[in-house]
Amino acid sequence: MTERASLHATLGDFVVYRNLKPADERLRDLTEIWPEIGLSSYRIPRKLEPDYATAVVHFLDQAQALRFPNRPLKRLLYIGDTAMNDGTAIANLGQHRPILGVICAEKPREAKKVNVNQGVMTANRWEALRDFVPFVVEQGFPINEEMAAIIDLDKTAMGARGRNDKVIDAARVEAVRRTMAEVLGSQFDMEKFRTIYDELNQPPYHPFTADNQDYLAYICLMVGGGVYDYKALLADLAAGRLSTFAQFVEACAERLRDTASSELLPVHQEVYANFQRGDPTPFKSFRYREYEETVARMDSLPVETTLDKLLAEEIVITREVVDLARFLQERGVLLFGLSDKPDEASIPRAELAEKGYAPIHRTTMKVVGEAIYDELGALSVSENSGGRRS
Repeated sequence: MTERASLHATLGDFVVYRNLKPADERLRDLTEIWPEIGLSSYRIPRKLEPDYATAVVHFLDQAQALRFPNRPLKRLLYIGDTAMNDGTAIANLGQHRPILGVICAEKPREAKKVNVNQGVMTANRWEALRDFVPFVVEQGFPINEEMAAIIDLDKTAMGARGRNDKVIDAARVEAVRRTMAEVLGSQFDMEKFRTIYDELNQPPYHPFTADNQDYLAYICLMVGGGVYDYKALLADLAAGRLSTFAQFVEACAERLRDTASSELLPVHQEVYANFQRGDPTPFKSFRYREYEETVARMDSLPVETTLDKLLAEEIVITREVVDLARFLQERGVLLFGLSDKPDEASIPRAELAEKGYAPIHRTTMKVVGEAIYDELGALSVSENSGGRRS
């Protein structure tokens, strides 16, 4: 029988999305704590920044104080899916508390590999999460109430990288497509859109797009709508005449200045105004569509759907991650979920909430993967009796 659950069943509301506003209203958010974490003014740091780690540790300490006011956190664990983003986050968090991490990404065509480097275990199978607990114990990290486990949500706790992550990507791409089609109408060219999007959605262009899907969606719209010629854009980027998104926005503003009737103007004004305010999510109307497309891919298929079709078309919870989280939680570990997905793509607008829509972490999904909980429990019994796993 297929299990159905939400991430809330494991994490509760100890979750933050990009705006660093905890879902649990008992925790003070970034708008309140920014002076305490050393920011010179209010701004939302991104995941790779040291200030992001400082904010997360502040949230963890607040959450721990709700559980045990006189028992501070001494150790951290981190479960993620990318060596770059999560690896950097682990290093930054390690400036505050001792930390061990595990990073998984399914690569079924490769032989199973598990490596350890500077306190971080990397593996090409999600089932390798069963090896993380022995690693933690061997490193001398007691698993108890003085420990917090930080769990990345996107492509880790749900939409596991290498197994189910392309459905998350498909929801985002469809949101961009819908946005462009609604704005451009009969001018919209699907083939042209995919050409632009697929080219610019690559690491060599990250200095330009900042690996920000709001920026990329806006760029696709302006290029697809003829404001900035595609070949000219690639030539300008290659020659260094254009290097930042800020330059691109200003160029589009200049070109749209005398075309008040353009259907692109309202979207440009939305993005331009938000970008000027330093908002890391300037294209909010696109992100609202992304939320709709994302939840539409959760628990949407019949329970008898084949595994291959389910993993290809529906976003599911990663059983190995949830099993590990439950094991840790039952031993007193504080669980805390992180998502760099914008709040606008993660939390329903008021009109949708009234219809019963819920934040991503409270939305029901199917739970898919290899069960490792019983094995972890057996491991714990073995260790407590002085034995070791062979």
